[in-house]
Amino acid sequence: MAINSDAITIDEAKIHTALETTREDAVRVREVLDKALELKGLNESDVTALACVESPELLDALFTTAKQVKDEIYGRRMVLFAPLYVSNLCANDCVYCAFRKGNPAVHRRALRQEEVAGETKILIDQGHKRVLLVAGEAYPKEGLEYIFKCIETIYDVKTEWGEIRRINVNIAPLEVDEFRALKACRIGTYQLFQETYHRDTYSRVHLAGRKRDFDWRIGAMSRAMEAGIDDVGVGVLFGLYDWRFEVLALMQHVAQLEERFGVGCHTISVPRIEPAVGAEASEHPPMPVSDTDFRKLVAILRLTVPYTGLIMSTREGPDMRRETLALGVSQISAGSRTNPGGYDKEDYEMSQFSLGDHRSVDEVVRDISQMGYIPSFCTGCYRMGRTGQDFMDLAKPGLIKHYCEVNAVSTFVEFLEHYASPETKAVGDQLVEQVLAEMSPGQRNRAEPLVREVRDGKRDAYV
Repeated sequence: MAINSDAITIDEAKIHTALETTREDAVRVREVLDKALELKGLNESDVTALACVESPELLDALFTTAKQVKDEIYGRRMVLFAPLYVSNLCANDCVYCAFRKGNPAVHRRALRQEEVAGETKILIDQGHKRVLLVAGEAYPKEGLEYIFKCIETIYDVKTEWGEIRRINVNIAPLEVDEFRALKACRIGTYQLFQETYHRDTYSRVHLAGRKRDFDWRIGAMSRAMEAGIDDVGVGVLFGLYDWRFEVLALMQHVAQLEERFGVGCHTISVPRIEPAVGAEASEHPPMPVSDTDFRKLVAILRLTVPYTGLIMSTREGPDMRRETLALGVSQISAGSRTNPGGYDKEDYEMSQFSLGDHRSVDEVVRDISQMGYIPSFCTGCYRMGRTGQDFMDLAKPGLIKHYCEVNAVSTFVEFLEHYASPETKAVGDQLVEQVLAEMSPGQRNRAEPLVREVRDGKRDAYV
């Protein structure tokens, strides 16, 4: 059955046929992995071949190839961000979510603007520079204007050494004119999860509210891009349906955005269902994804869309997050809270879902630094207009490294100078010197002056 919405068509029959007729084929898998190393992405047939991999030897080859592609495109930088939940008001009834309409276990609230400012200051004082604004899919009496005010409030908060420089937004789907108004608020990426691309499953897990309309939701990215938002982020809540189907359907979605708008999505998020208060279905996912399959789907996505950012949230524990950094993840949240007001006062009974990683930002930064990754708080591309097609024009020939690696180091030094614990600063300073020494002469000539400026007290030094 073909599904059509805002020029997006998910061909379920084609996906099911491919999965039913494809078996592990070592020769074919090796061919696909060789193709992936060309950094031009993979097609649906290639993805299906990789999705059927089971043998340990081919799994190792898949993971090794994913690491090679990740290192080639992203190097050692790892972007950090934090979600900022401003409201858990919601008109939908999603069986897996604590925010679902009518859940008596959750106290409903929308933060006042002074509370939004307070949460923002806490995040800034932790060292964050980019946040993901999240709200349940219902608003206070101001309607969408409430979200616009929250964005303005977040950008207005300044401290001696910090401010939020990029706000990405995860809110309910909008009409085209509303997306234009959202873009005018200087947002970065508009993010929205389809949750599941399987229509029957979608109907079973979304019982009420506007979100029950599959077509309205799947068309959101088309409307956002039509409105001029060129950085959009998609995602699947893995565990609702067969992960292999979801990956192939997501690829169809991305391919059609590329065909229509010249560029696909900027990011893909890969959350697995986690327990949520008052949402029994979250305790027993319909089709749970094993740790091996989860690692596999991350690796497959990295090879399929090599220039798209892969986001790993704090739903996963520290060990899985460490493992997937090498397999393709390029952005992670740190020190997250998933309830409104959670940075001031964490309340698990108001959280959207259970966290797997409870470490502080400082601890996460130290951990990934010890692994050799450069924690990046960079927001330079967005503010320099390197978004959408312009970003891809730099990324695909490998030119984006000339900006990203330099800016990653300068923003990392800014964190180390003003926010890091002594232990983290010691680890980080050593890594910075190592990274600078290993840079090409051209890169080092751009990075070293920025590092000196930051250590001399300058904020927000980037190219």
